Amino acid sequence: MRPKCADCAKVTERANAIIEHPPGEETQWDWVELPNPPAQWGWGSTAFLLVGSLSHSGRWRGYLAPDMTRPQVITGIDRITRRLGGVTKVWRFDRMATVCHPSTGALTAEFAGVAKHYGVSVAVCPPRRGNRKGVVEKSNHTAAQRWWRTLADELTPEQAQASCDTFCRTRSDVRMRRTKDGRSNVATVAKREPLSAPPAAPYPTTVTETRIVSRQALVAWKGNRYSVPPELAMSEVHVSERLGDGHIDIATDAGIVIARHRLATAGSGAQVRDHGHVVALDTLAQTGASSSRRPHRRGTHPTRRDRTKRRRSAASQDHNHTSRHADRGVGDRSERVRTRRTEQDPTPMTTTSTTAADDSNGAAPQSQSSISVYQQLRGHLAVLKLDSAAQALPQVLQQLTHQIR
Repeated sequence: MRPKCADCAKVTERANAIIEHPPGEETQWDWVELPNPPAQWGWGSTAFLLVGSLSHSGRWRGYLAPDMTRPQVITGIDRITRRLGGVTKVWRFDRMATVCHPSTGALTAEFAGVAKHYGVSVAVCPPRRGNRKGVVEKSNHTAAQRWWRTLADELTPEQAQASCDTFCRTRSDVRMRRTKDGRSNVATVAKREPLSAPPAAPYPTTVTETRIVSRQALVAWKGNRYSVPPELAMSEVHVSERLGDGHIDIATDAGIVIARHRLATAGSGAQVRDHGHVVALDTLAQTGASSSRRPHRRGTHPTRRDRTKRRRSAASQDHNHTSRHADRGVGDRSERVRTRRTEQDPTPMTTTSTTAADDSNGAAPQSQSSISVYQQLRGHLAVLKLDSAAQALPQVLQQLTHQIR
């Protein structure tokens, strides 16, 4: 168990004052972590939503991002500011590292340029003072519980962003609020706030993300597709967009820019192709399809025809081996057997002749076919080292002959 923190234990027990939020005075910002985004996004186990909320009216908008880096923060602030209708006098943050130094709360030099560009002052919350920006904290809860939990898994990031904007416009902005003039919805109260116009161009920051090139040599970016050389199909590239420039650069892992395209309207589903990329892709596709050969089979498993050939070859070899075995002389086989026996045991031993003329029992067959069968039987018995059975074979044949007669 984690030890108890004395500072955190007093948070729920201390008195909280009601903070006044004059119209057009403050915008509160915060990140909310959204678990388990769709796997096809390629964002890992967590997506991030930057939420900006007007403190007076409670109107909020969100920006969906794959990470919480400074370029994503600046991009989200610019987008949300324009969706809210303007710029307030103060921006309030907690101690996020992309805005200030968490240990001291001092504003970083990089973000000071952003605040100057938009003409606002920055207020940083004291540590462990979450209720100081309670408006955006409530918006975080609404975004996570009412929007993210109901989002369909088959949506793309651009479609999810459009879904968030629709939710804010049709659900969040219609909430009723009590004002000095009576009850009004959030959208009506927000229109009365005196907001300054945002700058004509966003702050010039560069957003870079990794993408996988499709088999058609296309790269997806903000709901559109942009072409690259066909040699990069199914490889990883880096897409960079500098806010306000109106184009994107596509580079390899080595940092070499291999394509530059003008940006199409975000989410329009357009395909922006370079003529050279189209010609190279068609040429490469025709080269690969010019061969009329049958494609190779995958794997090393033999085909049915190969297995049939192997079975026939094995059967033919067995037949040839049997024929050669039947044609060989039995005397030669018996001589080899006797030689091995003599080498193992020098004591002389009496053997029975294998020819029909020397058989003392007169049981050897006389016809040519009978002699061949008789020799085969004697040969098999000699190979199996059944000498006693080979010696008794003439007597058995003689008895069978008498019974048949």
